[in-house]
Amino acid sequence: MNEPNDPPMTESDLVPVFDGHNDTLLRLYQSKDRDVEKLFVEGKSGGHIDLPRAKAGGFAGGMFAIFPPPVEKARRSAVPSAPSDSEPLPPEVPRADALNSTIAMASILFRLERAGALAVCRSAGDVRHAMAQGTIAAVFHIEGVEAIDPELSMLDVLHAAGLRSLGIVWSRPNAFGHGVPFRFPSSPDTGPGLTDAGKALVKACNELKIMIDLSHLNEKGFRDVAEISNAPLVATHSNVHAICGHSRNLTDWQLGAIRESGGMVGLNFATGFLREDGRMNADTSLDIMVRHIDSLLQALGEDGVGLGSDFDGAMIPAVIGDVAGLPKLVDALAARGFGRALIEKIAYRNWLSMLERTIG
Repeated sequence: MNEPNDPPMTESDLVPVFDGHNDTLLRLYQSKDRDVEKLFVEGKSGGHIDLPRAKAGGFAGGMFAIFPPPVEKARRSAVPSAPSDSEPLPPEVPRADALNSTIAMASILFRLERAGALAVCRSAGDVRHAMAQGTIAAVFHIEGVEAIDPELSMLDVLHAAGLRSLGIVWSRPNAFGHGVPFRFPSSPDTGPGLTDAGKALVKACNELKIMIDLSHLNEKGFRDVAEISNAPLVATHSNVHAICGHSRNLTDWQLGAIRESGGMVGLNFATGFLREDGRMNADTSLDIMVRHIDSLLQALGEDGVGLGSDFDGAMIPAVIGDVAGLPKLVDALAARGFGRALIEKIAYRNWLSMLERTIG
């Protein structure tokens, strides 16, 4: 896969990575340590991302997700540990609770910025500038828009605060649509599509230049977005259904729709969305990650594939461990014959291009 005059990668190269999805703000929000700025800046045991490990792994930035957790099970893992063909959807989250947690996590994001740990980026130019300065480039993202009212007044407020990317649903219903349950094996065709409010939200996001994330959305909702949106279709952290038949993964027709729109997909590191048996098992090889990337490249082309780790939100392969392990995946791609140019596209260049075309 090396192009002419494309120098080979070596193990000493530290390729910058812009990551499509992490849940670090949720981890900090749920932490017993109230000094979350110090927790992130100094780095302590636990979790996947902090500043020292980010620098060690070449983590240059990404979409920092705000996920309103289930109130009654706030500390439950976001992904079940064992596959099921009948996993029910979690219940809806009351808007008041979602609003409280969303504002609290947004506050953490801005406190981290004030502490100098990252820069909140509102454009692709901001991301490039932060990366050039060696500062983590954070894009304000919401996963599950329960904090937003159907009239979309809060959308304007959040956009003014810096929101530039959102997933309409997590894997549960809300006023705008329906998420896919964590089912294996299962197709993503698990329920109705977007509500009228959801369709209005898509149009508003297009107008405001907020990127729409299709991860967690069911098949009918995906079709609705594809029919309504004038922006490239993006799944920030999803994998290939033909390899791992989980409802969270993308089928051939979904991948085709993404390619036709000029969109992209970020590889999810969650082992249950990688493995052929659908299990959350840390003993998962780099080979299966590379296999998904190969398949995504075949389906989407070289400009349509990135990374979307789900760090701090899922069980990832032990061989990666945490954000400091990102070079191991880069090395695995190089060992498979991927050239420098292609690896850089997957690692960060494709996300920068997508942000230029979606948020400006």
